[in-house]
Amino acid sequence: MGAAFLTSFVTVSLLAATGTDGGAPSFHDGGVGACDGCHLAHRTRALPQTKGGITDDGNRYLLSRSDASSTCLACHAGDAPGAIRILQTRVAAGAGPMNLTPGGDFAWLVKSFTWHDSRGRHESPGHRHGHNVVAADYGLVADSRLAVAPGGAFPAAALTCVSCHDPHGRARLLDDRTVLGSRPSPHPDRPMIRAPGSYGAQPTAAGPVGVYRLLGAIGYRAAGAPATSAFTAPPPTAVSPAQFNRSERTTDTRVAYGQGMSEWCANCHGAIHNDARGTLLVHPASNASALAPAVAAYNMYDSGESYTGAREKAYTSMVPYEEGTGSRSALAALAVSDGSKRAGPDGDENVMCLSCHRAHASGWDGALRWNNAAALLVVDGEWPGTDAFGREAASAGLAQGRSVAETQAAMYDRLPGTYARRQRSLCNKCHAED
Repeated sequence: MGAAFLTSFVTVSLLAATGTDGGAPSFHDGGVGACDGCHLAHRTRALPQTKGGITDDGNRYLLSRSDASSTCLACHAGDAPGAIRILQTRVAAGAGPMNLTPGGDFAWLVKSFTWHDSRGRHESPGHRHGHNVVAADYGLVADSRLAVAPGGAFPAAALTCVSCHDPHGRARLLDDRTVLGSRPSPHPDRPMIRAPGSYGAQPTAAGPVGVYRLLGAIGYRAAGAPATSAFTAPPPTAVSPAQFNRSERTTDTRVAYGQGMSEWCANCHGAIHNDARGTLLVHPASNASALAPAVAAYNMYDSGESYTGAREKAYTSMVPYEEGTGSRSALAALAVSDGSKRAGPDGDENVMCLSCHRAHASGWDGALRWNNAAALLVVDGEWPGTDAFGREAASAGLAQGRSVAETQAAMYDRLPGTYARRQRSLCNKCHAED
């Protein structure tokens, strides 16, 4: 961990205010925040000036931090969990990051694991755990292995928070379904955003709401990104519960995904998306990738090798899906974190990228939601770990260099009793291959 990563941060005072939309912070308020929350008026740092008074230090946008991601993380990072935090800056050895947002904690990017077994040395380096956003002030660097996005051409060295999220929040929802894209505001056909749209607020006569998580719309291209990287798909339809950075030990955090998530991911990862089931061995994930063939297995699968469950209690946020609707009002009724909406699919749903992956990072390779590289997720009622009580649970091939605490954190603080005493891959939730 670099020293810069361990430095404390200064919180922009404007974030202390709270909004009216599910208690969400009001700085962005669904759109652009106050200019001086992210930018300085004249200079970025006390360095020699070039033309126009802008320093020639790689920061050409008068940002208050070294780069775009560092500017975002000035508010969205900290050494303790917080409602809006996506990076824990101090994680003790043997402990897991404590931010449990649906997207995951970027701190997994700086936790690497190695282990030895009869086959030799193995590793799970941090850069495999998610999107390697570049944030110099926090010690986050570009992917050391991949030069461009898998299945695309977006350069790894240019990946920042604003590669996906529009910091100026220009996309907006005029009604329950209609998204207007990334044109500047004010504009005759771009009325000002009145509230965040992430938590189910609906547009009214008073004005539109922002799109889910300020994601970039059609035509969006982050400043400094290649001209060929402009998005061709709109933001997904989704609604989050107001409480979303939380332990899932007792109840799941159910983000209600509607449609369009995989299409939006394909803005950068197009070549690994395929609607046809099994074609070229690419897992289907799109609005056209119906979950219907797996609905019975999903609803009946309890854990281990048990298929005695019922639809009424089948849902798990470890294997989410799209509801197959573009109606945000319908999704808002499902977006809860109190365990009151546990029903599984009924046949209209879609498989999406986030059914298996987390959007930011996870404790596993490929930003997967569970460890798909181990034969067992739970061993004789224990999480695997180097300090596990049981000999098998502590074995190198199952612990894979992680402590029990790190394994449990990667499983969003669930207790091992959530699953069978010898739990296999959660692929079985859909595929019933045990």
